[in-house]
Amino acid sequence: LRTIEINGTYYRGQKPETFAKWAAAAPDGFVFAVKGNRFVTNRKVLAEAGESMDRFFATGVTELGDRLGPILWQFAPTKKFDPDDLGAFLDMLPREQEGVALRHAVEVRHESFQVPEFVALARSHGIAIVGALHETYPAIWDVAADFAYVRLQTGSDDIETCYGGNELSAWAERLRQWSQGEAPDDLPLTAPETPAQNRPRDVFAYLISSGKSRAPAGAMALQRLVDDDA
Repeated sequence: LRTIEINGTYYRGQKPETFAKWAAAAPDGFVFAVKGNRFVTNRKVLAEAGESMDRFFATGVTELGDRLGPILWQFAPTKKFDPDDLGAFLDMLPREQEGVALRHAVEVRHESFQVPEFVALARSHGIAIVGALHETYPAIWDVAADFAYVRLQTGSDDIETCYGGNELSAWAERLRQWSQGEAPDDLPLTAPETPAQNRPRDVFAYLISSGKSRAPAGAMALQRLVDDDA
């Protein structure tokens, strides 16, 4: 694999030495996506998250250096789209710290975000919208940044590779299309009248299944399919 998503940072702060250890253990070219702490995002007013955000970045996440991938900010399912509040939150997200460039993605979980205004707001800040394949949460497939971030969360622990072969092949093709600047024609857009700029981009994709036992095998199988298409 070329990347994993760190989930533990969502629940509690880590130490700078921990991030440095992870960076030292990872091979060249490997990156960690890091989930932002829940105390930053699980609040009624996101614009008031500044102090919690500062504490999160003070834990030493930039010790990952060039192994640091996107930072994922996951909103509560009850958080509704409020353009002024969200805009204030996006304004607070740092783009660089201690010489390390920072990229951000937001995962929204309320249907009120499925409007073109949300896509436009994210694009104006260069913040990626997580494309989440989930049983209940909304799926927003519009690309809003210079990278795409996908979380596949409907896999089965009864399937060795989490998803069936045909389904994995279909996702490998979609990932390839995003990487080349295209938009998969079988995924509906929230803002179809304003498509993303057609340009190559990085793509980060993660498999998250309920029992977690099959997700690693599924991720490796998906990586092989992507590599074969390259």
